[in-house]
Amino acid sequence: MVKSYLRHGPTQAFGLVCSSASNSVWDGKLAYVPALEDVLVWDIKKGQMVAMWHETGHRAEVTCIERSPRQDSFAVGYADGSIRLWSAAAGTVIATFNGHKKSITALRFDPSGVRLASGSQDTDLILWDVVAEAGLFRLRGHRDQITAIRFLSAQARLPSTSTSASLSDHILTASKDSFLKLWSLSTQHCIQTVVAHGSEIWTLDVNEDQDLVFTGSSEGDLKAWRIDHDALSDGLKENEAGEITKILHFVSSLPLSSRHRVSQLYFHPSKPYLAVQSHDRSVEIFRIRTEDEVRKKQARRKRREREKIKEKASKPKGHSVQEKKSEDAQEEGDVAIDEIALVDLFTPYLVVRASGKVRSFDFVREDHAIKGGTQLFVALASNALEVYNIPAPTKSKDGIPEATRMYSLDLPGHRTDVRTLCLSSDDDLLTSASNGLLKIWNVKTTACIRTLDCPYAICSTFLPGDRQVAVGTRNGEILIFDLASSSLLETVKAHTSTLWSIHVRADGLALVTGGADKDVKFWQFERKNLSADARSGSILTLVHARTLKMTDDVLSVRYSPNGKLIAVSLLDSTVKVFFEDSLKFFLSLYGHKLPVLSMDISDDSKLIVTCSADKNVKIWGLDFGDCHKSIFAHDESIMQVAFERGSHYFWTVGKDKMLKYWDGDKFENIQKLEGHHGEIWALAVSNQGKFVVTGSHDKSIRLWEKLDEPLFLEEEREQELEQLYEGGIADSMNRADAPIGSGAAGAEGDATQQDSAEVAAVSKQTTGTLMAGERIVEALELADAERVAIAAFEDTKKGLSSAEAEKLQPPTPNAMLAAYGVGPEAYLLRVIEKIPNAELMDALLVLPFGKVVSLLGYLNEWAKMEWNITLTSRIMFFLLKTHHHQIVAQRVMRTTLIPLRKHLREALTKQKLILGYNLAGLRYLKRQEEAAHTATFFDDGAVDEDKIKEKREKAASGEGKKRKRISIKA
Repeated sequence: MVKSYLRHGPTQAFGLVCSSASNSVWDGKLAYVPALEDVLVWDIKKGQMVAMWHETGHRAEVTCIERSPRQDSFAVGYADGSIRLWSAAAGTVIATFNGHKKSITALRFDPSGVRLASGSQDTDLILWDVVAEAGLFRLRGHRDQITAIRFLSAQARLPSTSTSASLSDHILTASKDSFLKLWSLSTQHCIQTVVAHGSEIWTLDVNEDQDLVFTGSSEGDLKAWRIDHDALSDGLKENEAGEITKILHFVSSLPLSSRHRVSQLYFHPSKPYLAVQSHDRSVEIFRIRTEDEVRKKQARRKRREREKIKEKASKPKGHSVQEKKSEDAQEEGDVAIDEIALVDLFTPYLVVRASGKVRSFDFVREDHAIKGGTQLFVALASNALEVYNIPAPTKSKDGIPEATRMYSLDLPGHRTDVRTLCLSSDDDLLTSASNGLLKIWNVKTTACIRTLDCPYAICSTFLPGDRQVAVGTRNGEILIFDLASSSLLETVKAHTSTLWSIHVRADGLALVTGGADKDVKFWQFERKNLSADARSGSILTLVHARTLKMTDDVLSVRYSPNGKLIAVSLLDSTVKVFFEDSLKFFLSLYGHKLPVLSMDISDDSKLIVTCSADKNVKIWGLDFGDCHKSIFAHDESIMQVAFERGSHYFWTVGKDKMLKYWDGDKFENIQKLEGHHGEIWALAVSNQGKFVVTGSHDKSIRLWEKLDEPLFLEEEREQELEQLYEGGIADSMNRADAPIGSGAAGAEGDATQQDSAEVAAVSKQTTGTLMAGERIVEALELADAERVAIAAFEDTKKGLSSAEAEKLQPPTPNAMLAAYGVGPEAYLLRVIEKIPNAELMDALLVLPFGKVVSLLGYLNEWAKMEWNITLTSRIMFFLLKTHHHQIVAQRVMRTTLIPLRKHLREALTKQKLILGYNLAGLRYLKRQEEAAHTATFFDDGAVDEDKIKEKREKAASGEGKKRKRISIKA
């Protein structure tokens, strides 16, 4: 009989406030932040998580978040090149866009929220139609990843009454290739390229008037560029000298307080502030002065200069008053003529210093701040969020304004890597420790119960009774924490160097530690009363019993569950086994090429499993010390191994971000679990065998629960092979569409392709599109077979007399058609309608030409019956554009296309009439509504200007009636 196992699945990821791979968005109340593959929504003021945007099965990390002008919608870019549109209210995916091959690095909605531009590490810029859920076109030209995108409108400077709709929009992009590019969306090509900096451009932003562009580079330069809107609206034209007019003109550089990389800059949407992040821990705020303020400052400067000149050179007293007046007037004229410099407009205001490295920041869109001031939201790379209040500028010269921290959110997670995990005996509590913090979690609710300060923790364990936790640190100390009082009870100086391992004996009476000082130390537990009154409670303390000196650093120590043996792993790559009572040498396990980092002994004390930095797991017998099996288990160092209670199944975690489940008897891999986005340092297995917990470099703690679903090894291996095969097919189909950038993916394209392919179609084959294409082909084959059977039946029927024709049995319909109760045409339409819009065009590319001809016949039937005309038109135009040459070359296609043109034209004309009628009706209703509201407003009371004037005069002279105080009794 085939052996089956129970499958484990990811149930919860916790301990994350925000990850550092993406920017964050803030609306004044809620913060939308990345949390590896999810997006978390935090209420900063309350410190509560409001929602988690999670798509089942999707594991790619979030790399970019952008909010749509239509407030409810968000675009989220991922590391696998996909973009998902999320509804904030429902917390569900509206649409998925697949067009990029590499990680998304920049996203931007146009002002109406109808189009979305995306930039990626694959150097491509793609414009998406959000409403139609389709890619419009792909623009190529950058040589490195795109870092920032901004939409520019040629009508930005025109008055709002202008009805000129012919002026097209433009896109401004910055890239790590040091180029600033301006793209025309109407002609779909680059109209100006500027070598903006001598190094990578990391960020850009455009001011509210869209006349200034600021760019920041990796060398710490902040440059300003002026946009010539007249040239932008006129398009590309030559001047008298035969040169093409330039749209972007360099203005000047803006000095910053530090010369670090300018990683983000951002204009406040409504207030005169520019924020620049160029230092790891601070954000510099510039205040934008008005023209009047600058003029006044220039006048003061000139006046001071004149006063200094007068003091230095005492003038003769023969000057007349008239001459002095003329000199002053001339000087004032000089002030008025002076041009306003950029440095005068943008003045340093204050510096916001955060408590950690700043990953991204955001201004509040709708101001919830104190009057005149504003709020700055900061997401830190250390897994924390902060909000600062920036005070409004004042005229007083008392002191420099300072930003104050209003809110901080950091308790639900660690600031650094999670280095060690341990579970209580009843699996209710979990402790996690890192460099600086020890946290206690409730396993069922995944809520953080306690947060305690501790030094750099390396290992930890619950002490018997589950009331105290012992933590081994990098400086060799054992810290004993009491959970009830959340306090450090005792610090034991156990080792002179790093304490690598700690383990409690199965009977709960002793504890062993191993450290880098080559000592294995044995400790006894002793109860000590907290006070003279015995009823007040007691605590466990450690008493040193004996020491075992080793020849090398001790990396791991382990008691056997029966308490008879103790295994010690050394830096010389061997494992020594001793008798626990006499400490006599018993076995030496050698075979690993690199040191054994962790080991565990099975519950029956028969097997010991060791994992090493040489990427191998070895299973040994504890009776003779023979190696049962050596398995190449991970692609990187294996950090920890642990047996599942009461079995020979064991778990391993490694630096390759994988968690693996093994059968120690059959030496087979049962399951591979992906999920972490960093090296996995820690592992804790449930005492009841119901779940396993892992802690990682990505600062997250993940819970993997045992499900009721059975798992068969043969099926698991087949599924892995299928995924590899399908992924290989998708990659091979995408290879022809190579980007022209000079990166790894772009190296495939030759020089001629690079020169010609500035614009391309948006398509990317994925496993989903391949499956959708297969479903269309299957539905076409089924419908064709059904139509052939019906046609054969009709032909047979024609050759018979009416009496015989009535007796003839119709063909049995296909089971699928009978189940849905529809004909072949309706069934095919039903299948195609279920395919998401974003995947449909890529799915149609998979169809062989024979199936395309068949599908065009069905399109004719749908147009004739007026079924989903929008979808029918989209499919028809796409097929004609894609297969134009083959269709033109075949005369047979005329019989299909002529009736299709006739039926589609009739259906579209009918739709146009209905839309026109409805539009006219809505306009009429709008006029009626406006007329009714206007009439009501004026009918409320006749407006007499003379009476109003008379009342104002009386009020001004004090003759009017004064307000009386009236006391109202309840």
